[in-house]
Amino acid sequence: MLFHVRMDVQLPPAMPAAQADELKKNERELAQSLQRSGKWRHLWRIAGQYANFSVFDVESVDELHALLTSLPLFPYMKIDINPLCRHPSSIRDTDA
Repeated sequence: MLFHVRMDVQLPPAMPAAQADELKKNERELAQSLQRSGKWRHLWRIAGQYANFSVFDVESVDELHALLTSLPLFPYMKIDINPLCRHPSSIRDTDA
C-alpha cells in the first residue's frame, strides 16, 4: 500500500540544541534505514519549511502507524496522510 505523507516538524523553541541535534541524528539514521529497506520510498524537503513530502510503501495502515510513531521526531510532528492508488491514465507500470 502506498501512502503520501506530509510531515511538519515543530521543535519547541526552548529545546536545548544538543537534544535537538541528537533527535535529528537519530531521525536521519532511521529514515535512511527505512529508505534502504524500501518502506520509505521517497523523501522530499519542502523548500523553505521544516517539513517533507514522503511516499511510504507498507503492507497496512497499522504498519504505517507503527513506522511513523517510531520516528524520534514523531512527538514534534504534524502529519497528514493520503492513501494512494494507481491512476488508470498513468504510463508508469512500476508505480503500483
